Amino acid sequence: MPAWFMRQAGRSLPEYRAIRGSGSILDLVKEPEAAAEITLQPVRRYGVDAAIIYSDIMVPVAAVGFGIEVTQGRGPVVAEPFTREADLARLRPLEAPSDVAFTLEAIKMAVAELESAGVPLIGFAGAPFTVASYLVEGGPSSTYVKTKTLMWDDPPLFGRLLAVLAQMALDFARAQVGAGAAAVQLFDSWTGALSPGEYERFVLPHTRSVMEGLADLGVPLIHFGVGASHLMKLMAGCGCDVLGVDWRMPLGNAKAVAASTPGGPQAVQGNLDPVYCIAPWKVLSDRALAVLREGGGIGHVFNLGHGVLPGTDPGMLSRLVELVHSTDPAVLAHG
Repeated sequence: MPAWFMRQAGRSLPEYRAIRGSGSILDLVKEPEAAAEITLQPVRRYGVDAAIIYSDIMVPVAAVGFGIEVTQGRGPVVAEPFTREADLARLRPLEAPSDVAFTLEAIKMAVAELESAGVPLIGFAGAPFTVASYLVEGGPSSTYVKTKTLMWDDPPLFGRLLAVLAQMALDFARAQVGAGAAAVQLFDSWTGALSPGEYERFVLPHTRSVMEGLADLGVPLIHFGVGASHLMKLMAGCGCDVLGVDWRMPLGNAKAVAASTPGGPQAVQGNLDPVYCIAPWKVLSDRALAVLREGGGIGHVFNLGHGVLPGTDPGMLSRLVELVHSTDPAVLAHG
């Protein structure tokens, strides 16, 4: 059974921390050699079945000069948040070959080593709503008051913002595939803050436009959101091939949603609570086996329900990968 972890390239790895230092991630990702090395580290240590490029969802908007910093311990911070129509001019079109050349070079370097091992590399982009929430809020939020206020107070402007960000995500993702990425994951981490009606009206059309714009590339498209169980049916209809699921929704339910969606996802991904990776091995192994049974083996990519937490023992992740690889999918499919 295939397995990889979100945020596997970093967080808990001592070899990552040796490279990371105290600077901004937006500076580190501009060093292709370092980004490629960090991308490869979890593959070498854990034996996971896929690498994911070391980058950040805010790279494109930072590259066009919107004024973003990603600070350790907090995340993206915007010096001058998006508040009005004139701010759209600060989001010029992404010219991927030059604006994000460092990411494309890192992908090429990582793929050159991964190919001999038969390990694919996953590229990724931030979904329009999640990126927009950082731009409007000015940083991380737990309420998304400013974002929802703009969304309801000026729907046309909010729609134009998401359309610009959708095109940026599309251009970034297509360039990554062109550089060698074998799959793409679209992160809509904070879309769970929306009601189904809000998601369907304001967000889904823009997410779907990204997926449709990638469809001709012939690579698997993964869509993932956090706390989005109530949106799963809508998310399954966005055009993705794999539906990422966090730990709040049973995988069996997600598989049923995918199966009942015309043209819907062919697989689900997830969904072990990353907290269990810090728990004793007995707890971790029991919960992982429960996820494997729920996934049923067929049409399941094992992953966490969100990213690896700081403080996770890399040895536990190595044991987890061994457990997943040693579990017979045929037994799961019938058990």
